[in-house]
Amino acid sequence: MAQVPIVTQEFLHRLERLTLHWQKSYPGLVGGRIPSRFSGAGQEFLDHRHFHHGDDLRAVNWRAYMRLEKLFLKMFQVEPRIPVRLLLDVSESMAPKFQYVRQLAAALCYVGLVRLDTISIVPFTDSLHDPHTCSGGRHKFLPAAQFLSNLRHGGRTNYVGMSRQFASSYPQRGLVIVMSDFLDDGEIEKPLQYLADYGHEVTLIHVWAPEDRDPPWDGELEVQDAETGERMEISLDKGAAERYRDAFDLYARRLQDLAMRSGGRYVGLDTAMDVETAVFDLLIHAGAVQ
Repeated sequence: MAQVPIVTQEFLHRLERLTLHWQKSYPGLVGGRIPSRFSGAGQEFLDHRHFHHGDDLRAVNWRAYMRLEKLFLKMFQVEPRIPVRLLLDVSESMAPKFQYVRQLAAALCYVGLVRLDTISIVPFTDSLHDPHTCSGGRHKFLPAAQFLSNLRHGGRTNYVGMSRQFASSYPQRGLVIVMSDFLDDGEIEKPLQYLADYGHEVTLIHVWAPEDRDPPWDGELEVQDAETGERMEISLDKGAAERYRDAFDLYARRLQDLAMRSGGRYVGLDTAMDVETAVFDLLIHAGAVQ
């Protein structure tokens, strides 16, 4: 049976007008805030993308237009570029959100590739897993999509160990996009702050399933931690559910404050919202993409 694509071609076509965006300036590096990737003669041609309103007409491939009657923009390699790392939580607690975050990671990866960014997809639990790094245009997207499709969830997170390993493994500063439910018994905020203090610009994409924030159950329950297997008996009524929701929202605001005071961004996503709406509404509104 043929494997279903992780994202549709129609979605990818819409993504071509977007750019990954960040605010910091890194001396000697380019990317993220450059409105046009056309840079004139003398640089290496790599790829085409569809023309969108506002693009530089000097970069149009007019020969292709004469043949196909469609406008395509020529893309040139500009080096060196700011590295983009997608830190993807693949722990067991992500199971209900796993397909969602893989689709979101695929979308961001494609946006970066079309704009000739260098993207590293780095899965993590209590440590970093083997990454997939790609650059050089949209034709490098299929291996990245296959890598995401082959990922499996399992294990538990440890943000302290993960952030230390990341800092030592990726010394060059750049954009770090962390995609996670940020559910962990251990410390989370200090390790994330450490990444920002190290010089990276950090975007936190906080993904939760509806039941993560609004538990639909009532009465006496036995719950089990998805990552540790620990069981606990709780009593859940309307008042307890409201207090839990308030605590969840307070935690989300703390993550948002952490990202904002470090010069980064925070995006909270309920998986009840489809991925396309998340990208073209919340991520654009937050400034994570333009």
